[in-house]
Amino acid sequence: MAEDKKAKKTNRKRNRAFMRLAILSLLVLAIGYTIYNSVTADDVEVLKVGDKAPDFALEDMEGNRHKLSDYKGEGVFLNFWGTWCEPCVKEMPAMDRQYKEYEDQGVHILAVNIAQSDFEVQSFADRFDLSFPIAIDRSKSVMTAYNIRPLPTTVLVNPEGDIQRIVTGEMSEQDIKGFMEEIKPQ
Repeated sequence: MAEDKKAKKTNRKRNRAFMRLAILSLLVLAIGYTIYNSVTADDVEVLKVGDKAPDFALEDMEGNRHKLSDYKGEGVFLNFWGTWCEPCVKEMPAMDRQYKEYEDQGVHILAVNIAQSDFEVQSFADRFDLSFPIAIDRSKSVMTAYNIRPLPTTVLVNPEGDIQRIVTGEMSEQDIKGFMEEIKPQ
């Protein structure tokens, strides 16, 4: 009986030692992985006002290709959004109304959806009867180039192709109108 107790005690000690070793190993692996990622991570350049807007080409829901550099000499209201984003839902109808006012004045909206399905995006556009071009950034390459977080984020590109302003969060219709005035060609 005494030997039985001794064997159980030895087994418990061995199990505890094994668990401690396993936990310690996991911690060392996690720390090593974090350090490796930090050292090998690509430097993502954060864009700021005054920088040249990175050029890109995306296809809209009608199959038309939109290349940012094709808008040189005009203002571009570049809006990054998702159908699930409540502030995006609220500002889209106001953006559409202002788009209709400013399109003939050389200000264009390009709404860039972040990697959702054609069906989701088209249903959303139909629901609000949106008239501006909507492209889907399927690979999130444009989102990455512009370092977009959170949604919605709007990047105002002036006629010279420079970033005039970066707006995060929901915009009122008055805000949208004022921003379009800012990037309107003279």
